[in-house]
Amino acid sequence: MKNKGDTPERRCIVSGEVRPKEELIRCVVSPDGIVVPDVDAKLPGRGLWLSAARDVVNTACAKNAFSRAARQNVKPMDGLADRIEALLVQRCLSLIGMMRRNGTVIYGFEKTRNWLKDGRISVLLAAKNGADDGRAKLKALAGDRPLIDLFDSEELGQAVGRDHLVHMGFAPGPLTERFQVEALRLQGFRE
Repeated sequence: MKNKGDTPERRCIVSGEVRPKEELIRCVVSPDGIVVPDVDAKLPGRGLWLSAARDVVNTACAKNAFSRAARQNVKPMDGLADRIEALLVQRCLSLIGMMRRNGTVIYGFEKTRNWLKDGRISVLLAAKNGADDGRAKLKALAGDRPLIDLFDSEELGQAVGRDHLVHMGFAPGPLTERFQVEALRLQGFRE
């Protein structure tokens, strides 16, 4: 299925919605008949596509949607939704690590605030367990730039080799765009 912009689209096996592939989660059937997640969409086999939301994955498991879509008797792996969330978190943190290595990420309140004032940040991250006053100050400076608060301070710190990190900003670029896509998929599992 293709739309006018030639962005590949797929249909969710639970809701029937047709959406761009990058907004969905792909699962495949292993040789022993177990449904496993393929968040990179690179494993061989026919893809079983789901909207990126925990409740959709749980519904697919409960209502045998995988067997209907695969046209064979298959069983979803135990803890499928949790595994998908863990893979998406790992993917997001890996992207942050790549951005750190190429110099397009800044972290710490003061440095992030200075980059925001200079207009060098396109996406702002704040730890979900961070103080609300610091987040509010940065959000006021950010204007219409997105603020992502899906990660706790330990996860953000892990991405850059620290124990804890509360504030982070990304400069514009392809890795930042890829991160936003992955964070959007993760949001459905962390709401």
